[in-house]
Amino acid sequence: MTNSETKIDRSIYPMPAFVTFPVADFARSVRWYESLGFVVLAEIPGPDGATMLVHLRRMRYQDILLVLGEPAPGYRPTFDAGGDDLERRAASLLAEVTSIGGLGVAHVEGPTRTPWYTTELVAVDPDGYSVVLSDPLREEATGDTRWTEMIEASMR
Repeated sequence: MTNSETKIDRSIYPMPAFVTFPVADFARSVRWYESLGFVVLAEIPGPDGATMLVHLRRMRYQDILLVLGEPAPGYRPTFDAGGDDLERRAASLLAEVTSIGGLGVAHVEGPTRTPWYTTELVAVDPDGYSVVLSDPLREEATGDTRWTEMIEASMR
């Protein structure tokens, strides 16, 4: 069990923000997002009884809704990594790409260090949506107090 799986809040609460992705195949997309640390919170049936929406959650306020439809990549939400080992998460996703096969554009980028002192893992799902897991680097690890000074100076 990963760090994010131990922190999943399964309670029902008003979601201040979430992303909705139209996807071509629920099962394929769910499998991908489970490898990224999300769980299926709910599968909502439509009037005909077939699933019309899958609600995924990784941590509190990290929700993705999947609906069947024509994929429209272009979204790029970023979620806190929640202490996940991003190298391990990347390896898990790459294994998923290999085991499922035929995942089209699905791929993994990173984890890479950014100039703004985070480590980020970009996971592009089978429909072309990018989801970023971001883990902040501690200032004491970087030894660069200029970053904090710059941020504080830029705040209004």
